[in-house]
Amino acid sequence: MSSPSAVPPARAEAGPRPDLDLDLDAATIPQLVDRMESGALTSVELTHAYLERIATVDRQVRSVLFVHPEALDQAAESDRRRARGQALGSMDGIPVLIKDNIDTRGLGTTAGSRALHVPPSDDAELVKRLRAAGAVVLGKTNMSEWGNFRSAWSTSGWSGVGGQTNNPHVLDRNPCGSSSGSGAAVAASLAQVAVGTETNGSIVCPSSQSGVVGFKPTHGTISGHGIVPISTRQDTAGPVARHVVDAAILMSVLAGRGVDYTAALASDPLHGARVGVWRRAGHDAEADRVVQEAVDVLGRHGATVVEVDLPYQARIEAIGLPALVAEFKHDLEAYLRTRPGVPRTVRELIEFNEADPVELSRFGQDLFFEAEKAPPLTDPTYLDQRRTATDLARRSIDEVIEAHRLDVIMAPTNAPAWRTDYAGDPAGLGSATPAAVSGYPNVTVPAGFSGPLPIGVSFMAGRGADAAVLRFAAAFERAAPARRAPAYLPTLP
Repeated sequence: MSSPSAVPPARAEAGPRPDLDLDLDAATIPQLVDRMESGALTSVELTHAYLERIATVDRQVRSVLFVHPEALDQAAESDRRRARGQALGSMDGIPVLIKDNIDTRGLGTTAGSRALHVPPSDDAELVKRLRAAGAVVLGKTNMSEWGNFRSAWSTSGWSGVGGQTNNPHVLDRNPCGSSSGSGAAVAASLAQVAVGTETNGSIVCPSSQSGVVGFKPTHGTISGHGIVPISTRQDTAGPVARHVVDAAILMSVLAGRGVDYTAALASDPLHGARVGVWRRAGHDAEADRVVQEAVDVLGRHGATVVEVDLPYQARIEAIGLPALVAEFKHDLEAYLRTRPGVPRTVRELIEFNEADPVELSRFGQDLFFEAEKAPPLTDPTYLDQRRTATDLARRSIDEVIEAHRLDVIMAPTNAPAWRTDYAGDPAGLGSATPAAVSGYPNVTVPAGFSGPLPIGVSFMAGRGADAAVLRFAAAFERAAPARRAPAYLPTLP
């Protein structure tokens, strides 16, 4: 597998004009589209600028696995469409990175594992939608191998294919997983937007620890076809972006249902809103401080803040994992049958890992052993676990919203990033489980910092409330702009 530095930067045409004023960190998709429409910028220039950053900045971050060899050709075709007045929409000519568990024709799709060395022959459905919208498929991002589901002691951001992705704010700190490369790459301005996937926190945690926006939509809103699964009952793809408006634009394309998620972003939902605050207090003092600052912002902008606690969490976590293990075996083996030339079963993956010199170098495969012994999905105990976990997760949100007449629930997304040490990820602050297991929407937005390390807050609500949580995230982003470009510090001062 080639590293980004070994991949030729896509048939290099003329680079950006020497006088081109292009602040990639600050630019939004609408601003870029305006410049391309006016002739002040081309997609080739924009794509070339991102390729240059991948070739230089990503040497420290290690978030991009593969660069598409035809990225500049895709950009040139977008420029020709725009010159003819035939641009395909807001994503036409916009470079996007895609997580490496999403089938992408012409590029590796490994889920971080050296076992999936034969590329897929077709695109995942969401990649087809990106291409149809004119987006420039820039490349693939590293991820926590097998979605952090090979071992209970895995380290986020590490894979046998890509090694360790680093947090761009402080390089010896962890980017969280499993969409670690997507979050880190967007924070480092290696693409305008990226696509991640989540089973339980794998979009919102990497986004928040890298200080960007991450949106996990309602389950089923984005097609899961062609995505290496953990559980098709919880997995979903979703946008990662530096700005809420960009996440909403990308979401509109990924969903492919004719819904414009940007339509309501300009309105101010805070004045008169009722926001439940699930503080998760006491887990981390710095997160507690940032949440209190966010509460103060909400109050100043006319929201009524209600302190809440989401019930049933211990029970959800206790039965959720064994349900996922059973689903993982079933769903992964079904996916593997679509990929000629790779292992077909969990047992064959176990044997591959045992024979490979890299795969087991950092942690083991205890979850693979559990999955191998998992019951079929007709098993009554499994069926009760899945039914109960999903029901309790939905009730934990629905009952609180109804009891307090809430518009949305806000919670801390993360504590400051931990040091990467290959002793396994620490059990720390997190709020993703209720929305993840219920299949409800959840969006994280930058809210503050602990020194140089970002802390985000999440907004979640009931099924189908995707536009509503994005609207609250956009309003919070305007009211308390907290995101800043990473400093690439080698360690904490």
